[in-house]
Amino acid sequence: MCRIWAVAKNTIRQALRMKVAVVFIVLLLVLLPVMGYTASGDGTLRGRLQTFVSYGLSLTSLLLSLLTIIVSIYSITSDIEYRQIYTVVTKPIRRYELILGKLLGVVVLDVALLTLFCGVVYGFIVLMPKFVNASEEELTQIQNEFFTARASLVPPLIDVSKEVDEVYAKLEANDQLEIAYPHSTPEEIRKYLTSRIRLEKRAAAVGGGLVWEFTNVRPSDPNHQSLFIRFKYDVSVTPPDEQVYGDWRIGDLRGLQTGTPVDTPVWRVPRKDPVRKFREIEVPASAVAKDGYLAVAYGNPPLNNTVVLFPVEDGLEVLYKADSFLGNYVRGALLILCRLVFLACLGVMAASFLSFPVAILFCLVIFVTGATSGGIIESFGYMGKNVSLVYRYTIEGIIHLLPQFDKFSPTQFLIPARLIPWSLIGKVVLVMVCLKAALLLALALIIFSFRELAKVVV
Repeated sequence: MCRIWAVAKNTIRQALRMKVAVVFIVLLLVLLPVMGYTASGDGTLRGRLQTFVSYGLSLTSLLLSLLTIIVSIYSITSDIEYRQIYTVVTKPIRRYELILGKLLGVVVLDVALLTLFCGVVYGFIVLMPKFVNASEEELTQIQNEFFTARASLVPPLIDVSKEVDEVYAKLEANDQLEIAYPHSTPEEIRKYLTSRIRLEKRAAAVGGGLVWEFTNVRPSDPNHQSLFIRFKYDVSVTPPDEQVYGDWRIGDLRGLQTGTPVDTPVWRVPRKDPVRKFREIEVPASAVAKDGYLAVAYGNPPLNNTVVLFPVEDGLEVLYKADSFLGNYVRGALLILCRLVFLACLGVMAASFLSFPVAILFCLVIFVTGATSGGIIESFGYMGKNVSLVYRYTIEGIIHLLPQFDKFSPTQFLIPARLIPWSLIGKVVLVMVCLKAALLLALALIIFSFRELAKVVV
């Protein structure tokens, strides 16, 4: 272990002497304060904070990822190119100890720099409201919608397979499938019918209503916190002013259904909101029953004169505080660290058998593909059948083997103040670090142990 740590310390010193490392560190030290001062967003205080978090953490993650790739590769290839490795391998140190030491040095450097720059970003986030002329309403808004970590509950998808089978059989019996859905496969028709029927079940006719029931709602402090019902309307006929009325009831509605009294209050919230835009209703968290039950009811008053729909994907969700912003922010930094550990293992593996420029190109291709894998997978789903088949049997497996960096970006949680659960951290550590990164490290150890570092010339 002492020999591994000695190599790690030497790797850190070598990295800090690299000009590219100094440039990246200076860039972050200069750009982060500038971004904190110039971030404007949508003009509100919450918008400024969200913009700074997005750009600040994204820039930190990007530059540290590039630095990790460069340092992990250069620390090995430079020793081989300048023949410094001969003075190391002739000492009582094994090749696997050399690789592990290089990797440890890069990871320790990543931890130190990530802690430093995430601390800088967090400091600006905390101080920004104190240097902005914000109203009490804005300060309350950022406490409820930014400086928090809110858990999300969405209505479960309704099983409509029976209705789909009935509609499909009726269309097939009447020879209407080809007319209604030309050039569509049976799977595509069933998928469309499923989406349509589910949307119909989330439509409130004029004078009608909808009820969503949730269980296991556990606010961290029910007596002093709020619940937020986030929703988005859609309509069959858009009103002239593009707004619709809503009569909301939030609480334990079981008493109204059974006629028995309940201790939990029911909050009635009549309001008018624009269509196709997200809005939130705030009610006290005491609306949740002691057993974790909560019901949300929407009534469509006759004033609307149109059917109101709630989209299946993002029409309605219940948000409540489950943790602090700092705890969520630390978990976001851990997601970035998992990415850096993977890239360090990738760089060490590439450097074990490739030259510096080829290894850099190889790692950058992997990094860019991993950062855009979600978009790549989604885009191939919209292509033609023949192209999709080629993709499925060639590229799809390779892409799924790569880490999906965009899927586990901390900004997609921190900007809307969504909770990063420890279960997600555990999943990323298990898949990205313990499986994929460990596999790359094992390949690096095997390849480097058999690599010919020098030839004996007689």
